Amino acid sequence: MTVHLLKCFGAEAGGGNPALVVENNHASETERQRFARERQVSACVFIDRQADGSIVLDYFYPHTRSPLCLHATLAATHVLLTAPGAPATLTVTTAMRGQTLQLVRREAGLSNGLFIGLSPQPAPALTIERYIASELMGQHMHLLSPPIIASVGSPKLLLEVADRTTLRALRPNLELIADWSALHQVSGCYAYCRIGENEYEGRNFNHPDPAQEDSATGVAAGALAWHLQQSLSLHQGHVTQQPCLIQVQTSPGEGKIWVGGMVQSST
Repeated sequence: MTVHLLKCFGAEAGGGNPALVVENNHASETERQRFARERQVSACVFIDRQADGSIVLDYFYPHTRSPLCLHATLAATHVLLTAPGAPATLTVTTAMRGQTLQLVRREAGLSNGLFIGLSPQPAPALTIERYIASELMGQHMHLLSPPIIASVGSPKLLLEVADRTTLRALRPNLELIADWSALHQVSGCYAYCRIGENEYEGRNFNHPDPAQEDSATGVAAGALAWHLQQSLSLHQGHVTQQPCLIQVQTSPGEGKIWVGGMVQSST
């Protein structure tokens, strides 16, 4: 078994959301979940090479298996595409839902040249009552746009708040969010605000432990870009003191988005 520890989407040198990439592991789902729980890194991705040469990515958080995690996918992209003799592009699928992801290494530009291409996925068709956001956030919420559920592989309830001050002060009811999410097959809430031209800041509320708040949530960035139908830069991690920056490029003609960010080795 080979294990790589990488930091993804960091906004500065040495920063980013950590992920473990595991190769040559043939453990069961239960054993993989135990491994992720014991390591207590925000996400683990297992690279499974099939007999026909195809590659499947299997994701685990410390508390649960996941259908998709883009910061872990970005870490896997680094492992798969930057090794000597590696291809410049590779198509993989996810273990839980068989979703197709296109991994690309470009010669220059932002995000280390590494991007993940993916298409929007069906999201639960829910009627979201006006009071829901206030209940989940544990305070009266004035949203700048109607709440909506969008997905590029892991559905998020998107909540647009007025500004950074409001966003950073949020202390939501995490137990209620977990219960509501499980009931409606949604992967938590993503609160965000606009801070500039095509520039946003966000926070992800998906983990029952506030100390485990995510510093970078690629699936939320992808869902937001698809919902807004625009390319964007998304800042996250201020509250966790781990500043991250996710770049999303839309490609309407092909019905796909491209998510990229910095990847750095962690010592």
